[in-house]
Amino acid sequence: MTQSGVRRSGTESAAPRARGSALWRLKVRLQFTGWLQYLPTVCIALAFALVAAAGWVIGAWPVILFWLPAGAASLLLVTFVFDLVTVKLGLHPVEAVPERRDGLGAFDLMRARRSCRSFQSRDLAPAHRTELMESVRAHTRPDRLIGSSPVRMEYIAAPLTVWPVVGAHEFLVAIAPRTYDRLAVVDVGRSLQKVVLDATRMGLATCWIGPGADQKSVVQHLGDRFDPEKDHVICVCAVGYRSRFMPSAIRAMQTLQHRRLPLASLFFADPHFREPLDVTRFPWEAYGRCYEVCQWAPSSFNGQTTRCAAVVEPNGGEERPVRFDFCASTTSRYYAPVALGIWCANWETGCQELDINGHFAVLSPGERGVQGAPELPRYDVSWVVDHPATT
Repeated sequence: MTQSGVRRSGTESAAPRARGSALWRLKVRLQFTGWLQYLPTVCIALAFALVAAAGWVIGAWPVILFWLPAGAASLLLVTFVFDLVTVKLGLHPVEAVPERRDGLGAFDLMRARRSCRSFQSRDLAPAHRTELMESVRAHTRPDRLIGSSPVRMEYIAAPLTVWPVVGAHEFLVAIAPRTYDRLAVVDVGRSLQKVVLDATRMGLATCWIGPGADQKSVVQHLGDRFDPEKDHVICVCAVGYRSRFMPSAIRAMQTLQHRRLPLASLFFADPHFREPLDVTRFPWEAYGRCYEVCQWAPSSFNGQTTRCAAVVEPNGGEERPVRFDFCASTTSRYYAPVALGIWCANWETGCQELDINGHFAVLSPGERGVQGAPELPRYDVSWVVDHPATT
């Protein structure tokens, strides 16, 4: 996934020296003119061609030094031409509009959602756009947020300068107050992820975009809907219909990124994050696939920066869950809290599917009963279990 805040600072930005280099400027130019996606295929093909040329000159082991690399170079060049014709020039058969996924349960829906790197050229149908914006309004209502700062999502129908996504021309831009409010950034992640899940049920494809979005392009297309004195663009989400035609290099990158840390590295049974949580034993097994959908939640560069500590209390000789503390494992001011918000959305959606009641709350160290906790992971918010009142 290409996700997180457009605004970058500290460890989230490239070194100024690198940004000023000619190589960096060339990379950015290729990236935002839509050619960088195709260059890896050409570069690898040229490398094989050079090996084949060297093998021809050497004259030894012709199968290994000439025919194999020459064949690989030819295959890659054919692939490049195919990508150029079908994706860059858009010369391919008309693709169908994907079907809705109303029949999927919440867990299967969350697992079915995958970042889309290539979109069809067709615009969203009016009915889909209307339903999408209804979802936006529902999930950004003040009473639906964890924090007190407003967040909003603006719809843009324009070919924003983004990377590595191709063909995207409709977007949701997530905006929070310019004055930094970490909880507002968490709310952006949580609210937008719920919109993304609604879009997935509609059959729409989505892709979170952060560092791959050009800030100037986004602000320019927002026009008077963006006030630089008050607003802060947190991230962008492309939305549309998935295309099966995609640059080969992006397809390979997507395949390599489809990996996740084990649950034992994400969920813990103590506030110091030393003891992995055994999600198969009582009482944690009651939360079923909630762990899985958080494990597979999108995050910037698939960094998986969110951690969770589960807390129990005695209950008639047994233990029962009290809350789940969600924390960020890095000092990131934007990427990590957005990813944490996405976890919150998936966790909450999963618990609703299981009829487990709870609510989000920001608790002080005293309320959490935590002393001497490490600086990282950094606590952000808790999901508190709503147990039935006892008489």
